[in-house]
Amino acid sequence: MLEKVQSIFRIPELRRRIIFTVLLLIVYRLGGHVPTPGINGEALAAFFQGKERTLFGLYDMFVGGSLSQCTIFAMGIMPYINASIIMQLLGAVIPFLQKLQKEGEEGRKKITQYTRYGTVGLAMIQGYGISIFVESLRSELGAVVPNPGIGFRLLTMITLTCGTIFVMWLGEQITDRGIGNGISLIIFIGIVARFPTDVVNTIRALQLGAIQIFGAVWLAVLIIAVIAAVIVMTQGMRKIPVQYAKRVVGRKMYGGQNTHIPLRVNSAGVIPIIFAQALIMFPGTMSTFVRDNAIMERITMLFSPGTWFYSLVYGAIIVFFTYFYTAIILNPTDLAENIQKHGGFVPGIRAGKRTAEYIDRVLLRITLPGALFLALVAILPDVLINRFHAPFYFGGTSILIVVGVALDTLQQIESHLLMRHYEGFMKKGKIRGRRFM
Repeated sequence: MLEKVQSIFRIPELRRRIIFTVLLLIVYRLGGHVPTPGINGEALAAFFQGKERTLFGLYDMFVGGSLSQCTIFAMGIMPYINASIIMQLLGAVIPFLQKLQKEGEEGRKKITQYTRYGTVGLAMIQGYGISIFVESLRSELGAVVPNPGIGFRLLTMITLTCGTIFVMWLGEQITDRGIGNGISLIIFIGIVARFPTDVVNTIRALQLGAIQIFGAVWLAVLIIAVIAAVIVMTQGMRKIPVQYAKRVVGRKMYGGQNTHIPLRVNSAGVIPIIFAQALIMFPGTMSTFVRDNAIMERITMLFSPGTWFYSLVYGAIIVFFTYFYTAIILNPTDLAENIQKHGGFVPGIRAGKRTAEYIDRVLLRITLPGALFLALVAILPDVLINRFHAPFYFGGTSILIVVGVALDTLQQIESHLLMRHYEGFMKKGKIRGRRFM
């Protein structure tokens, strides 16, 4: 393995790409420590204590803790992610966007440009909303914004919007000139940045006797098993065989080959968990603002992590969004039309409508285990924290993103090694990477 790692740096192009990627990620992490003007950082940190299981904590996880510190990268890449998801959803219902999606590279460039415009618009709205939100915050250390007003709001909106645009530019530069998917790597590094703190908390818990040595070993084994299971499910796919008939064009013969359509068990990726978390955390977030209300307190208790009602509703929402998002990104009718257009057919299945029905039936079946697995991984942190008193939050969105982005980056490194006739990391098969977007 050491020799294979050394092979990476023997290839000049790959070495430059990796160094370039690391430098830009360092720039991103440094920017995550530059505070937004006019913010009392200590008072803001005091407010965010105990808010990990709300929408604030979820958002803060994606931006690597920048929101709880209100740095210039407080919104991170999330406006771009939201704009991309909105464009995907609109692409399923707006004919103009559907046409762009079918125009190949030129259509994708236009959609990317529209996504950038949407990112700027969302960033301005969210930035102004954050400025109003932090103005209203108070903690035991005093007001978070000592000098509120329209000046502070405009300054914060411009600062956070520029920070988001810069982070988006960093991600695109990593994708074009670095290694891996830049947007995914930025989210990845923000999540991984929390791991040292989790390790320190675990060591302190061992020293204080909060957890026993046996419990820590059992927790480590469980973490390894969950990571292995996530890798298996991320790589898992169902291959639908496709045969292409021979056809003569001029003096050349085309077709006559066998291939397959890879349908992933978890085609929706981590998006269903993000949607589900946003919904399930909404009552707890509202309770932060609405106090001394019996109805809101009752709803908050029902949706408290660790209760059977919370786990049941959370799992059901994940399963629903898994099917919903899979239906958005994979259209069996379009797949069947593309196969028929190029003279292909699924053995034993009539081309056209019958093929679309067959693909839809296969998707319906393989999506169920993927959806149930996502629900189990998402509920795992609540079980570990509330039942086994784990010293950190492990599982769910973070582990799926970390594993998926790591596999995708390894796959790109593997491709560069094999292209230069070096031995890859895998002796058998290939690493099938998965991008967050």
